[in-house]
Amino acid sequence: MKKIQKILLLVLMLAFVILLSSCRSKEAVSLTDAKINESGELVLHYSDGKEQNLGVVVGKDGTDGKDGADGKDGADGKDGETVSSESIVINGEDSEASLASAKALRSSVSIVSNFQTSVYQGGWYPGGGQTTTRDYTASGSGVIYKMDKAEGDAFIITNYHVVYDASSNTENGISNNIDVYLYGSEIEEKAIDATYVGGSLYYDIAVLRVENSEILKESSACEVSVFDSNNVVVGDSAIAIGNAQGYGVSVSLGIVSVDSEYITMISADGKTEVSFRVMRVDAAVNSGNSGGGLFNGNGDLIGIVNAKIVYDGVENIGYAIPSKVAVSIAENIIDYCYGTDEERVQRALLGITIGATDSKAVYDTETGKIKIEETVSVYEVAEGSLAKGMLQTGDVLLSATLNGETVDISRQYHVIDMMLDVRAGDTITFSVLRNDEEKTITIVITEECLTEY
Repeated sequence: MKKIQKILLLVLMLAFVILLSSCRSKEAVSLTDAKINESGELVLHYSDGKEQNLGVVVGKDGTDGKDGADGKDGADGKDGETVSSESIVINGEDSEASLASAKALRSSVSIVSNFQTSVYQGGWYPGGGQTTTRDYTASGSGVIYKMDKAEGDAFIITNYHVVYDASSNTENGISNNIDVYLYGSEIEEKAIDATYVGGSLYYDIAVLRVENSEILKESSACEVSVFDSNNVVVGDSAIAIGNAQGYGVSVSLGIVSVDSEYITMISADGKTEVSFRVMRVDAAVNSGNSGGGLFNGNGDLIGIVNAKIVYDGVENIGYAIPSKVAVSIAENIIDYCYGTDEERVQRALLGITIGATDSKAVYDTETGKIKIEETVSVYEVAEGSLAKGMLQTGDVLLSATLNGETVDISRQYHVIDMMLDVRAGDTITFSVLRNDEEKTITIVITEECLTEY
């Protein structure tokens, strides 16, 4: 209430100044009283008996938190904290972005991958050259996905291309000397050793492991809070945090421009063409942001930054792998690679081709947001595949249930992304519409349908 009292005092002072200036020519009339009535309105009384109602200036206490024209709605019925729509904003967007960034920074890290490569230097006569070793580094970013602070252990998500270089002397092209730095501790003495667990060239996601780090134990770091990117819509806040240009962790702010699209590019090996499902954002991203987190207005992870367009005439087009995909891949890597000799993602293939037979934008009157919904149908079922004899061409996919969790299929990627979550022995139950009749189709995942990526 002290904050509200200060606001009321300020409002009264402003009202008094305005009234003095308007009444100078009427010296006989003066302000005699100013009170807040039961409706939260500021009412002024004058010496000539007249009164003036300046309207609602502060929210009332309430059980539902909805009272107060300009007060901040809340479930606990707290007083409104905004004095009129044109006056002082106590909890504004800048403050919210700052708090969200502070939360996200605790799980953000800088990554430096150290490499060695062999360089041949020729002499002036045949056979006179020699091979020398050259050291070089690559800078990137990451997020702490899981952490046992008491033990100083953590799993870190980053981009595959942050820790891979085709010219590296290592057999798999992955750096065998990776340093991780917490935000605010980007000095050589605070480097944390990390090892490579596994990753995917095709998805551009890798997982690193930190163990028994005293620096981690004594830090204020925490594991990231993940938001389901399937619920992200165009216009949502997008905060990009990463080691831009290798100068240390920095923050940039923007919005989500496209919630889901595919981009095709040459992968980290410089020769393989890959296609990524990404979100497009206008937040500034630069070299070194790769692998860093993209966060919403609450500081929750919605994506992993992995690319941007660099062309004349193109501005503010950056890309991030949606958090749902990145986390599914990370869990896949941890399950299949951690503590084993495996290093690659295992994805299930059902043997079906799907597509959208209808697509439309739907406005949600409750949230005030707009999203795209598709009708997803089966276009083709491959011979000899797991789905042959189960699903049919023309089936409309309504929902899918895996491990007790049901997902309504309203986008094509709902089915595609789920294939990263299934493991051998799992059962997927599809609800489909076939010839205007709803049917339930159950498919058991086998080892044979798992493919390395």
